[in-house]
Amino acid sequence: MSTEIRNLEPTALWSHFADLNAVPRPSKKEERVIKFIQDFGNSQGFDTITDAVGNIIIRKPATPGMEDRPTVVLQSHLDMVHQKNADTDFDFNSQGIDMYVDGDWVKARGTTLGADNGIGVATMMALLTSRDVAHPALECLFTIDEETGMTGAMGLKGGLLKGSIMLNLDTEDDRELTIGCAGGVDVTATGAYNQEKIPFDFAAYRLSVTGLTGGHSGMDIHLGRGNANKLMNRLLYLAAHQFSARVYSIDGGSLRNAIPRESFSDIAVPEAKAELFEQFVQKQTEILQAEYALTDPNLQLQAEPIDLPSEAISYDFQNQLLRALYACPNGIYRMSPAIAGLVQTSNNLARVLVKDGTYSIQCLTRSSVDSEKMDLAEAIKSTFELAGASVTFKGSYPGWTPNPDATIVKLMSGLYQETFQETPHVNACHAGLECGILGTNYPGMEMISFGPNITGAHSPDEKVQISSVQKFWGFLLKTLEQIPAKV
Repeated sequence: MSTEIRNLEPTALWSHFADLNAVPRPSKKEERVIKFIQDFGNSQGFDTITDAVGNIIIRKPATPGMEDRPTVVLQSHLDMVHQKNADTDFDFNSQGIDMYVDGDWVKARGTTLGADNGIGVATMMALLTSRDVAHPALECLFTIDEETGMTGAMGLKGGLLKGSIMLNLDTEDDRELTIGCAGGVDVTATGAYNQEKIPFDFAAYRLSVTGLTGGHSGMDIHLGRGNANKLMNRLLYLAAHQFSARVYSIDGGSLRNAIPRESFSDIAVPEAKAELFEQFVQKQTEILQAEYALTDPNLQLQAEPIDLPSEAISYDFQNQLLRALYACPNGIYRMSPAIAGLVQTSNNLARVLVKDGTYSIQCLTRSSVDSEKMDLAEAIKSTFELAGASVTFKGSYPGWTPNPDATIVKLMSGLYQETFQETPHVNACHAGLECGILGTNYPGMEMISFGPNITGAHSPDEKVQISSVQKFWGFLLKTLEQIPAKV
């Protein structure tokens, strides 16, 4: 694996990516990758500082003749989403990502690849070690915990960075120059419930929804992909009404910023209705596979017999819970009236865990309009409060207001047109980028985000296009070379 990846062009970038992907780096557990970057900066003899929350800044002087240019901040995040297929035997805490080349793409075997945002990190490392690239003074900012709350960006104090231009390397389409993004807030509903015995003349099943495409809950939310938590609840709601099904547990989704791909529930139905229930599952499989044929072609439903559990969710709470989950908004809430094709506000019903008398339901609500973000969050809160839940908001972060007249935007737009003979897509995105947060402490800094083609981020289908990385690298070098002198 390592040799195959390291032989790709540009070799410096891919070699650093291979080194990085050998280091486990889940969000909120970045100790090893922080040390990795610290050791890297110190080994190169550069000024390397680590702030109070764990962000790292590595400074490199301008190359000869570029000293009169403004300092440029390059920024990427160190953490990655750890997701794997259910049948993949992999320990993210001890194993490096198993990468391979498939035509023009680099992929991982059964896990997320970490190209989000590892390619950006590797790019910065390649620039820091370069000896033949013309560039202004650089400040390479490696932030932590972007994927689960952006606490690194939130914790970065004003005054640490000296640059006036920031290039964020976390966009996933090489035709796009991103100049704005959505903010977000975590909405979590928790509580306890009573359990009760179920008669012995019930048959128990483990109901599963698997094989969904999943993806990034911001960048992919407009694609209409199935949400395993919503589909599972749909099945449970129908089964409860048609077969008097009783629910013992629900375990669906994993990460707040990933569209749920799988959900599992232990349920029971009266033995007299067991055969009809099995036929119902088969019929629902056909219905959902037809509905999601284009977006989730591998969708599967199964009902496997299991031993009858001892206690189920109380009948009253089961009704409240299934109704609340049904009512919870998911997907697009509102499209932007100002920017064609841009999702303005959305919600991802990310995680549902109901087991042994307690429950937790996690949503990530996004919007480029902060007031609308909080309005939707309040609607979700009200939905679950009606079921008796305690609901909290956490990790709220602002969006990034577009500035199409910024000097760096005009420079890179023109350079893209000149280099590739096509007009770039200068737009905002529905994902949460760190630029909005960083801009609160650096309000005068011009910012833009770009990157190579990455698909399937936050899922085991993640892949990065080799030719696009080459395009991105060349465009970055031209941009750095043409940063105008200070006025």
